[in-house]
Amino acid sequence: MRDAPILLTPGPLTTTARTRQAMLMDWGSWDADFNTTTASVCEQLLGIVQASASHCCVPLQGSGTFAVEAAIATLVPREGKVLVLINGAYGERLAKICQVLGRRFTPVRSDEVRPTCAAEVDRLLADDPTLTHVALIHCETSTGILNPLVDIAEVVAAHGRGLIIDAMSSFGALPIDARQVRFEALIAASGKCLEGVPGMGFVLAEKHALSAAAGNAQSLVLDLHDQYQYLARTGQWRFTPPTHVVAALHAALEQYQQEGGLAARHARYQENCRILLEGMATLGLRSFLPSACQAPIIVTFHAPRDARFQFKDFYERVKAKGFILYPGKLTEVETFRVGCIGAVGPTQMHAAVDAVAQALRDMHVVDI
Repeated sequence: MRDAPILLTPGPLTTTARTRQAMLMDWGSWDADFNTTTASVCEQLLGIVQASASHCCVPLQGSGTFAVEAAIATLVPREGKVLVLINGAYGERLAKICQVLGRRFTPVRSDEVRPTCAAEVDRLLADDPTLTHVALIHCETSTGILNPLVDIAEVVAAHGRGLIIDAMSSFGALPIDARQVRFEALIAASGKCLEGVPGMGFVLAEKHALSAAAGNAQSLVLDLHDQYQYLARTGQWRFTPPTHVVAALHAALEQYQQEGGLAARHARYQENCRILLEGMATLGLRSFLPSACQAPIIVTFHAPRDARFQFKDFYERVKAKGFILYPGKLTEVETFRVGCIGAVGPTQMHAAVDAVAQALRDMHVVDI
């Protein structure tokens, strides 16, 4: 059996053998040992953003989007209204969630190469007192752009509104401190920068906001208030938990701490990103974003102009050399994406650039 390819994607990610090994044991969902594992995971997740005193961790079965929808459904009252900040596909998904849930919302779109402007958020909140919440994508995975969380959080707090942060692609790698950044909810998942496997989302919900949220959700399974109340009372999940995913995340968090926590994870991803950007530039491939707003999570590149470049062919050639890339997610420009996250380091990033170079040569692509 050949080695599995390295996943240079925004998730699922390449994981360590130790993380995968943790999934080889079966767990009883009501067993005391599993309940202890769940409690440990939640405690560690709160600790990463210094939120233990102010927030509750509510784990949820499903992908990160499940947790995003649960946060909106639970924490935004049915008569509430959300200012949705959009500069990519996942901001658009936030707006779609509000629409499906029947929550009033105001979408604010900016260009995909421009971070959301805190001054504009300030103006919009001042102009519309009916807005109760602001929803922000911290790192917009469709491009890799980093939005100014600290500045926006200050504005939202000054207006006394609730901030809901989709930190799916930033949690655990980019600094967020709940003692300095006020938020009502922060949402992430197991299969991103924590380097676990997909299957568990979680919401770090402000304690008072969560306590006041009873009856908001129209869904039984996506009711974070009910999920947390049951977990706090019994130590158990309401419904069958993804036991193997939780065990893998627990193992991944142990490795996270042993590596050096957020600072070390951030430094490794930054170095991966630097190697990728410099290596691709030597091939003539241009990054989509200005360096000032490029997060070290995933990089979007302009596709070569050469008519011989076809992404599907390119993808398969790079995959044959051991690397999985990601298609672009922009509507106006042809692009592809390369992730910097997961259990990978400089050796794999240099090899990935070499694989891209060889694939382009084999395709006879010269007009980059």
